[in-house]
Amino acid sequence: MFGFWRKARNRVVIERLHDDMVQAARQPAFYTSMGVADDFEGRFDLLVLHAALITHRLMALPSKGSDMAQDLTDLIFARFDVALREMGVGDLAVPKRIKKLAEAYLGRRKAYEEVFVGRDDEALAAVLARNVLGRADVDQCSRALARYTRQAQSMLDGAQLLVFEQGPLVFPDASAFCEL
Repeated sequence: MFGFWRKARNRVVIERLHDDMVQAARQPAFYTSMGVADDFEGRFDLLVLHAALITHRLMALPSKGSDMAQDLTDLIFARFDVALREMGVGDLAVPKRIKKLAEAYLGRRKAYEEVFVGRDDEALAAVLARNVLGRADVDQCSRALARYTRQAQSMLDGAQLLVFEQGPLVFPDASAFCEL
């Protein structure tokens, strides 16, 4: 019962955080210059990356931050459910697809957590190459994405709870990290 009230109070904040995250993940430079596939999987991977950045910081904040991180994760999956249905996935298949998405989401978040804490840029580029770009080797695209990710992480690391509550969250301009 108390979870319902907590979520009701945070609903506007969480929806705005989600919108900020989606807007950041939809920056055209990811798809035109950094080699991210402009399809469901590519958009999913960028959304997970941005969710990991936000939840990483929220989890480091006081207890309300972890509640917000969980509420954001819940909203992400509620929106995945809607997106799958809009794509024509049948009612019986949606839970199976959500389960696969959840496994991928949790696996990627765990990998990102490890490299966020480790601060090894080459390890971050390798994780991004594998998870976002679908490549085995680090290249200029994965390094550009790693630079973007580190900048976003640095910006969020200084943010206090009030920044998340009042927003909007501002992410770096992805085009600034592309090789010319």
